[in-house]
This record gives sequence, C-alpha cells and structure tokens, in this order.
Amino acid sequence: MRYFYMLFAVLLSLSMAIPVSAQNTETLPEESDNSSQTQRTIKRKVAIGRFTNETQYAKGLFYDRENDPMRKQALDILSSKLASSGKFILLERDDLDVLVAESGDNMRKIGADYIILGSITEFGRKTEGQQKVFTSIKTQTVEAGVSIRLVDAYTGLIVYSDEAKGYAETTSKETLGIGGYAGFDATLSDKAISAALSQLVENIINKCMDQPWKSYILSAEDGTYIISGGQSQGLAAGDTFPVYKKGKKVMNPQTGLEIELPGTKVGEVTIISMYGDTPESEISFCSYSGNDIDISNLLQYYISEK
Repeated sequence: MRYFYMLFAVLLSLSMAIPVSAQNTETLPEESDNSSQTQRTIKRKVAIGRFTNETQYAKGLFYDRENDPMRKQALDILSSKLASSGKFILLERDDLDVLVAESGDNMRKIGADYIILGSITEFGRKTEGQQKVFTSIKTQTVEAGVSIRLVDAYTGLIVYSDEAKGYAETTSKETLGIGGYAGFDATLSDKAISAALSQLVENIINKCMDQPWKSYILSAEDGTYIISGGQSQGLAAGDTFPVYKKGKKVMNPQTGLEIELPGTKVGEVTIISMYGDTPESEISFCSYSGNDIDISNLLQYYISEK
C-alpha cells in the first residue's frame, strides 16, 4: 500500500505541473490595420519651362543661349530630383515659352498642372592654396545661386517663389612631392547647383501636393463622360471623384485680380475604363450620378480629388 500511495502522489504532482494554457497553443490572427496602408497619390503634371543662366560665367563672344551647359545642368538635375519623388509626371515642352505667351488666361492648353520657371542667378569659382615648407594644400570652391518660381497653370498665379545657394569644394594635399594633385574639377559646378536645388525641391513638392488634383470633363456622349487623366497619373477603374460646378468670379479691388469662389458639388463620376498612350493624351471613361450637367457648357465643371 505504501508503494501505491507513493505512485499516486507522483502521478498527481505531474498532472498539476502541466500548465492549463498549454492545452491551447493556437495563435489567433492579428486584425489588419487599414490605417497603416499608404494612401495612393495621384501624380501631378509638371512642365519645367524657362530655366536660364543669368550669370556672366563662361559667356564669351560666341555664347549660345540655347546651348548653355549650365542651364542644361540645372534643368537635368531638377528633373531628376522631381522624378525620383514619384509624385510627378514631367512633360517635355520645348515650346513652353511660346505656349505661355500665347495662352494668356487659358493656361490649361499647356497640358500641365504646374509650370516651373528657374534661373541660375549666381555662380563663382575660386581656388585657394597654402604653401608650407614641406606641404602644399589646394582648395577649389564653387558657389551657385538658383531662383525658382512655381506657377499654377490654371490661374497663371505664382504659388511659390524662392532662391537658395549651394556650395561644393575639393581639397588636395601634397607632402614632399607625394600626394594628390587636383587639377580643374568640372564636377564642382554640378554639385553646387544640385546642393542649391535640393533646398528648394521639398518646398516645390509640398506646394504642388497641397492643392487637390483636378481634372475636367472633355465630352459627354450617351451617358458616358470623358475626363482628362489616366493610368500614368495613378487613376484606376472603380475610382470615384466628386464633380463641382465652378464658383462665381469676383474682382478683388485690393489686388485688381479676379478670384474664383469655391465650387458647388453637383455629383460624382466613377471611372469605367481608360485610354491613351502618353500622359498628354490619356483620358478616362466614366459614369455619372448626381444633378443634371449642362452638356453645352462643360468648362464650368471640374473634377477634384476631394
């Protein structure tokens, strides 16, 4: 009996040592957090227009304004920085100056939401050296100043204007004839211009994205509405956008400019399909629900992101 009681006690202690939670080890799936998903961005169309070199650097007797290397440097650097943000469609408009001059109040014919105008306002290069008994140090420094204006293509108003300066330098040191000898470094101009533009790009992006994306009704046939914009901008079938009727235009006597009052929502369009090969030619076919739209005057309506 003594051995029986001892065996019973051992079995009882083992059963009590097993944790109750071990009987159910299945892990419940975590609830998905939709708020953590990144919101899709509709790309804005931007045309980089007149970017000029207003300095006198390297302007000789046979200077060609259209083939200015510094102007092209600044244009390429700015285009690259805006494209890398993933928020813009950059339009190549060699005839932008002509279009701006001809458009007047009808700036939408340019085909962009915003126009960027820029210029290199300052550029300087200097070389400094220190000569000691056994060592010589040579430092090349380049300073560049860039000015940018951002124009709303729908209103023709300047929504952002600023300027910035960038610096770039390189140093070489030679001791007892041993070390690196730095000649003329042509890349310093690129680095200085890039440094100046980097200070402005973030503000350009913020200003462009502050305003809601807009589109317009191009045509309406048999209950199908055609709007501008398509897949390259980030639109997709099933997207729904509100339709607004433009507000009344009033004159502001303080500035002498016309101000368009906020529009009134009249309905919604839902994208059915899209068509087009390039950002300039892309359109979307939509259904419409809401108040009646005056087909004879589609220019008084616009589609907004919100």
